Amino acid sequence: YVDLTDRANIYEAALIKTAIDTMKTIVSQNPELTEPTDKAITTSLSFYKDKKGDLMDQFARIYALNFSMEELQQIVAFYDSPVGQKLSNANANLNEGMQTIMGIFEANLKKEFFAKVRAELKAAGFDT
Repeated sequence: YVDLTDRANIYEAALIKTAIDTMKTIVSQNPELTEPTDKAITTSLSFYKDKKGDLMDQFARIYALNFSMEELQQIVAFYDSPVGQKLSNANANLNEGMQTIMGIFEANLKKEFFAKVRAELKAAGFDT
């Protein structure tokens, strides 16, 4: 199931992001290390490229703790169906859209909630 739903290749994306962040950090401190750092990152990436299974195993344990084998088989059957494949393919875009909406919601909520609390305090006679 974990493999079926990893359309965004989260392990690879995490490796790439980490490599880029590492390069930026080291090169910002010493620009002369650009080429050696690139080589070191390439070597380090080759070390990690075959370790995706370790992360997927950890994800699988979480599913195993929450679903029976029969339920997991039903979930896999769903993801093998056309609508399950459509959902799996759309998940990355859906999650991105939901994160955007959640970010906007939280920003608005913080402002509104803060204003509401201040109004309540003012109504109770406190000056904030």
